[in-house]
Amino acid sequence: MDGTIADLYGVENWQALLNAHDASPYINAKPMVNTTELARLLHKAIANGIQVRIITWLAMNSNHEYDEMVRLTKQVWLAQHNIPYTHFHGIKYGTTKADCVRKELDWQELETAVLFDDNEKVRKGWKVGQAYEPAQIIEILKKVVGE
Repeated sequence: MDGTIADLYGVENWQALLNAHDASPYINAKPMVNTTELARLLHKAIANGIQVRIITWLAMNSNHEYDEMVRLTKQVWLAQHNIPYTHFHGIKYGTTKADCVRKELDWQELETAVLFDDNEKVRKGWKVGQAYEPAQIIEILKKVVGE
């Protein structure tokens, strides 16, 4: 989510707030995409049987209580922007995102899994399906849903 569809890094003092276990930057982040268009395409993908998984890192140096607060805050952000999904994975910072799907999807689903992420290291570590930069999200989703 962060840096992909939500502009966490554009929130003033975001890092200091997160270090203080303040989850407000996650809710205050502005969208980085046209959320109306994104929601429309994701609804269409879900209607076509495609799983939409939000795989997002939690804050660095967090604890269990703060992790839960961050998960909830990110889900509230998604709801406020009407972004649909079929699965939500709020995972420890630095966790390999592909590990979230490897244990849940069969080999055919893994081959077609698509990741959008602003972090090049995360995209390179995906190693299932395809990984794209956030700027391509609308264009790729249109292809996925046949538009």
